Amino acid sequence: MSVSLDGFVAGPDQSRDNPLGIGGLRLHHWHLDEPIHDADARARDELLKPRGAFVMGRNMFGPIRGDWAGEWRGWWGDEPPYHAPVFVLTHYPHDPIEMAGGTTFHFVTQGFAAAFERASAAAGELGVDIAGGASTVRQALAAGVIDELMLDIVPVLLGAGERLFDAVPDPGFEPVEVIPSPLATHVRYRIRH
Repeated sequence: MSVSLDGFVAGPDQSRDNPLGIGGLRLHHWHLDEPIHDADARARDELLKPRGAFVMGRNMFGPIRGDWAGEWRGWWGDEPPYHAPVFVLTHYPHDPIEMAGGTTFHFVTQGFAAAFERASAAAGELGVDIAGGASTVRQALAAGVIDELMLDIVPVLLGAGERLFDAVPDPGFEPVEVIPSPLATHVRYRIRH
């Protein structure tokens, strides 16, 4: 997850026009801008490597709150980068959405444990990736299902927005790899269970 120095993964006032909140896009220049630094390319490639399944929160899937309205199919266009089943946490039922490239969004109304169980069953040996957002990562940490966490720490201060670690008991992070670049410091942590 890309995170600011003050612990935010999204800026304030997230909306359809500003999905990462005010200033939130600054957290992602390390992998969006060209030319990309070798260290950032290495972290991006790790981020995009094949996974068996994903779990994400509804806010990461889209800006719609409450009952589903319209034909929203995610932020990523016709071929999202997941290429695997994605289990979206929501309070509102929705039929699965099949996309190009092997991505199918499944909407789970029974909570994080049910979404993770379904993702685990679908993932096989490739494992499950917690795609985000912050609330979903907090739930995964609380459930004890994260073995590794890669933080892409960006040298900006957002001052407000959505924090990654609010009300999270310390799971026991052990740094195992640090990859610096001019735009971010990528730190891989192992979780001591």
